Amino acid sequence: MQLGLVGLGRMGGNMAARLREAGHEVVGYDRDAGVSDVSSLSDLADKLTPPRAVWVMVPVSVTERTIDEMAALLGEGDILVDGGNSRFTDDTTRAQRLAPRGIGYLDVGVSGGVWGRQFGYALMVGGAAEHVQRLMPIFEALKPAGEFGFVHAGPVGAGHYAKMVHNGIEYGLMHAYAEGYELLRASEFVTDVPGVFKSWREGTVVRSWLLDLLDHALDEDPDLAGLRGYAEDTGEGRWTVEEAIRLAVPLNVIAASLFARFVSRQDDSPAMKAIAALRNQFGGHAVKRGERSSGAIDGVPTATV
Repeated sequence: MQLGLVGLGRMGGNMAARLREAGHEVVGYDRDAGVSDVSSLSDLADKLTPPRAVWVMVPVSVTERTIDEMAALLGEGDILVDGGNSRFTDDTTRAQRLAPRGIGYLDVGVSGGVWGRQFGYALMVGGAAEHVQRLMPIFEALKPAGEFGFVHAGPVGAGHYAKMVHNGIEYGLMHAYAEGYELLRASEFVTDVPGVFKSWREGTVVRSWLLDLLDHALDEDPDLAGLRGYAEDTGEGRWTVEEAIRLAVPLNVIAASLFARFVSRQDDSPAMKAIAALRNQFGGHAVKRGERSSGAIDGVPTATV
């Protein structure tokens, strides 16, 4: 099958390679002329045989613009796919804009990261059944071998919604491993923390691909000394928590893991400063001073223990 692919970065480039290895024809466009097969989106559209299928795999910051530019070059019977990390609420409006021109729209949540070329990508698809069916050869080539790794999750928006929840769960799982790592490091009993994680990779109920990746990271840097404890978020954790609020669904773990990422970005947490000040005020508990310390908080002498 022939597919146009816009965005040949870490994800898109590996997806194109996996599809070609499966015998599909991929015409790729990227702003980096060194990896692009064509010189422009217009050239991409011209190289495809109608009815065309174009998969957009670009950062969320430029997804909307890219889809609009690509849609202007397509027509009746063509299908546009957004495989990026778009918010699910954007999908319905896109589909509505494209429908009068006869252009189908699919939203696809894609998981697999840089390992997807080798092991396959988990695909969560939203859209009309006839559009999904038409692209099944592409989905079959991208997904892992076997019965798992693909779902037609529902109508337009369902694919990105499923990926949003997937990423929210990912936040919670990663933070549980991270807290366990910190506790093991703090313990006076455990002397081989990387070895403990390695022992969990087989036979335990906490084994997972994330655990495997943490083990790889500890192999490279047992103390993670080369890393700073700072973690960004792509937005999907926030959207998951917002949906939980909208639907009154308690997401204690996922919400806590999201807020922990915010804490990681503070060199000196204002909230923790306030807690330290309060503990000092009501209990005389000791506080750690910064450079401007004078031995008092707003004129109140600090107590010592």
